[in-house]
Amino acid sequence: MIEPTLATLLSSQRQFFLTHVTLPYEYRIEQLKKLKLLLEMHEPQFLGALKKDLNKPRVESLLSEIFLIYKEIDFILKHLRKWMKTKKVATPFPMLFPGRSNIYYQPYGSVLIFSPWNFPYFLTLSPLIGAIAAGNCVVIKTSEKASAFQQCFTDLINGNFSASYLFALSGGVDRAKEVLKEPFDYIFFTGGSTTGQKVMEAAAKYLTPVTLELGGKSPCIVDQTANIAYAARRIAWAKFVNAGQTCVAPDYVFVHHDVRDEFINAYRTALTTFFPDNDSLKQYCKIINRQRFDHLNDLLNNVTILVGGESYAETMQIKPALIDGVTWDHPLMKEEIFGPILPMLTFKHYGEVINAINSHPIPLALYFFTKDRHNQQKIMNQLRFGGGCINDTLLHLANFNLPFGGVGQSGMGQYHGYFSFLTFSHQKSLYEHYASLDFKPMYPPYSERKTWWLTRLLRW
Repeated sequence: MIEPTLATLLSSQRQFFLTHVTLPYEYRIEQLKKLKLLLEMHEPQFLGALKKDLNKPRVESLLSEIFLIYKEIDFILKHLRKWMKTKKVATPFPMLFPGRSNIYYQPYGSVLIFSPWNFPYFLTLSPLIGAIAAGNCVVIKTSEKASAFQQCFTDLINGNFSASYLFALSGGVDRAKEVLKEPFDYIFFTGGSTTGQKVMEAAAKYLTPVTLELGGKSPCIVDQTANIAYAARRIAWAKFVNAGQTCVAPDYVFVHHDVRDEFINAYRTALTTFFPDNDSLKQYCKIINRQRFDHLNDLLNNVTILVGGESYAETMQIKPALIDGVTWDHPLMKEEIFGPILPMLTFKHYGEVINAINSHPIPLALYFFTKDRHNQQKIMNQLRFGGGCINDTLLHLANFNLPFGGVGQSGMGQYHGYFSFLTFSHQKSLYEHYASLDFKPMYPPYSERKTWWLTRLLRW
């Protein structure tokens, strides 16, 4: 299929949007059902693409990507009619009497979505179904690094939907730069902070609103009251899923000094259980490309590896590694690792943890393992982060009743479920006056008597 020029594509989407076809509830529901059916029909192809791009095991692909999208579509189908309803809000008396106030949810128009390579299926389709639910037309640019997924997704979208409604762009960085020159009505970006800044700069030219889903160094904290074996198992799992190439993976762990050795032994036990021999690596993801693989190996030079860290150049796999003895000046602590390497820091007092985390950019996620409710509240109240878990990892993403998004350098804006609908909808405010009744005291000329009445009436 020959791709239309970007200007032609955007023009056709604007014209289609102005026909108001995408606005009715019935149309949005029909498109979501159609998309889900197509995804189910092509599930084997997507499983194959994820295996080719990332060596992602079938179970991991189903649990962390495919089933989540099925569930989110079902969630939206169940609730969309209620979300779309005009929302009546209170109208202040007496200034706005007699009248009523409402919020209307209106789609932006033509939305541009950039998705990353690490969870290409989930992180492409989750914002897409939110944009569809809100009544928008959409252009989607997937990452060329996950080339098998890009081909599979592009074929599915462009082979089954009108380009005036949904269109998937192929290509790489140059194509992304071209599309950013166009005046879209909304931009949704998932990826690294450096590219996120460029997206925001491009959006500023047209004052286009944006959502940025970025990343950062997400901390994990394990205190002396935690169930250490359980904590180590959950952290190890979160670190090996997708070979640590997850924006909300624990990027480093703070372990209380009193349970340091116990945690190391428990982490080693967990990884030995997960990967008892080299044959089990067939069920373990690979690093996305040679450049990233080499960089992660460089980070493992001249560090104390307590557990794991074995590297396999032929398959571009690195066993999950627990690292000791690093400081905040070490390269491992200066960048988001985005791989199966977990630096460990120790602490004796919560003030050390709070001060260290607060002195660095706000993370996308935070995980805290504890049985102490008081310390839990202290950490929750005094640390800023996008979202997270108590006594678990990653699973806040699986609840579509929770908004997902970062703060500061870890992103702006939120989505998932209802929050995706809000993200891709303009909330239009409208006040309606009931009758041709004037509040005469508000008109000039102003007198002392009129001012006296006004001040008492408005303070009532």
